Formats: sequence, C-alpha cells, structure tokens
Amino acid sequence: MVKKRLLLAMLAGCGKFEDPAIVVDLRPIAMQADYPEQVVDVDLQNPPTADQVLAELHDAHVRVLLSDRNFDRSIRWHAELCNLNNAERCDHGNPYVDLGSGTWLDPDRYSPGVITIPADGNLLGVLFDELQYDALHGLGGISYGVSVKFGGVDADPALDQYAAKSLAVQPNIPAPRLPNTNPTIDHIDAEIGGKDAGTVQPLPLGVCGDGNPMITMPVATKLHLTPVELPTTRETYSVPTIDGKSRTFTEAVTYQWLASAGKFSDATTGGGHDPFGNLAPADTDYTSPAAKDVDGDIQLWTIVRDERLGVSIYMACVHIQP
Repeated sequence: MVKKRLLLAMLAGCGKFEDPAIVVDLRPIAMQADYPEQVVDVDLQNPPTADQVLAELHDAHVRVLLSDRNFDRSIRWHAELCNLNNAERCDHGNPYVDLGSGTWLDPDRYSPGVITIPADGNLLGVLFDELQYDALHGLGGISYGVSVKFGGVDADPALDQYAAKSLAVQPNIPAPRLPNTNPTIDHIDAEIGGKDAGTVQPLPLGVCGDGNPMITMPVATKLHLTPVELPTTRETYSVPTIDGKSRTFTEAVTYQWLASAGKFSDATTGGGHDPFGNLAPADTDYTSPAAKDVDGDIQLWTIVRDERLGVSIYMACVHIQP
C-alpha cells in the first residue's frame, strides 16, 4: 500500500507534457530548399560522366527557420553536407563537406538563415558515395542532406540542437520528368469563432513585430483555419518501376500548424485521398489562450509539405484583445 501511495503521489506531482505544437523555447520550425529535387539526363546504356552530371546541377539554398521565444539573442550555427544517417546527422566516417559556420541574428525578429550547397565536386562526391550503396543504382534517385547544429551564442554547446533537410537528384526517367517544386497555396481562410460562426477572411501573413497586418481576436476563442490550395499545389509525377514501366501519382500535401501560445484541435492536417476518393481534411481550429496566459502578440506558423521533399512556410501574427 505504501508503494502504491508513493506512486500516486509521484504521478500527481508530474506536470503536463508540453504541447509539441506550441513553440516556447529554442527549436527548429522548418527547412526549405529552393531546389528540393533536381533532375539530370541519364542514358542507362551510356551513363553520363561526372562533368556532365555536374553541368546540370544548380547551387541549392536552404532556408533555416528557427524560433527562440525565451531570449533576444543571436544563434550560433554550423552546417555540413552528407548522406544523412538515421539520426539525421553526418557520420564523419563517411564523406561529408563542411558548409560553414557563423551566427544568425535573433530568429524571431530577422529573416531566416540561409545555407548554400554549391554544385561542385564535393556535392558530386557525396552523391557518388550514396550511389555505390543504392540497390536500384540511382533509378529511384539519390538523396543527400544538410545537417545543422545550432544554439544560443552564449549558451553551453552541450545544449545545442540539430536540424536536417533532405534533398534529391533524380534521373530523367521516365522522360520528360520535371523536378519537384515546393508546394504553395493561394491563402489561408480565417474565421473567428470557429467554423460557420462568422465572416471568413484571408489570414494576413507576416512576422510579429514588423508592423505587418494581423488578425485581432478575443481570448479563449476559436479561429478556424482552412488552407486554400492552387491547382498547382499538388503536382502529378511519374516514377519508374522495376519492370521497365512507370506509375503516375498525385502528391499528398500535409499541413503542420504551430503557434507561440494557445492550442490547435489538430496540429497536422491534410494528406492523400481516402478509399472513397475524398481528400483528407486540411483545416484546423486554433484556440487563443486565456487572459492569464496572454503575453504579447502570438506567432502562427503553417508548414506545407509534399511527399517529395518540398516545403513552404507561411507565418501570421495574431493580436489578442485584453
């Protein structure tokens, strides 16, 4: 009986787990590449030379969006290019490339940091290292990635965090194959009070504190959010099959919802079709915090992802009426 009471006392003393959709400290939000996928011409009967492959590749720029809600400080960073391991880091026992290091200004006030991946021999070395272990010999594409280690400029390096972004190089099979682009939407519909409760308006986009337009709503109130897609949001693409043919798919697009305070009914929405052909719902309800929990304007993030490494980032600011 004593043990049971002790266990109950310990459980009663435990606080609630933090909501992963609410950003309260230093953490990565998303990483976006301007070339999430590149396509090169490949003749299986006459494979291209390294120089020919390199001539078709572009420098890729990776935008790193972080948030650091508890501090006004710069962020120290270090980035590497490699074939990411299961922990999404670079194993220094395999080929890797140092992409640089430095500091980024306060991520909640300034533009995201950008890391450049040059289309040079170093990238080619990483790709060919991956190719030699690929069971399909590159037919399904070769992936590579960027691993970023980051922390506060004056913080203990032992507290540093990691973020990673995967990219890919695909053969032009079946031809003509277009490279994937990041999934963009038209806008996000916002309805204060919840679904069917009031007037629908486009959610103003912007970063808090920059003088951008923002939506104003009461405390402890629902805000129904619905992404409105473009005809081009979900791309159609074909992939080769092992029998020498191809299959065509339409991308499944998902939405991740984050905020600096409050809560979401669903932190991840969207996806593919159900067995009846209906798209998975993409909307969600955001609930503003109670009056006692309001501490300035609230930042919202919507991360749009497709299944081919494409990412788009939308940010909005919410002003809470006292």
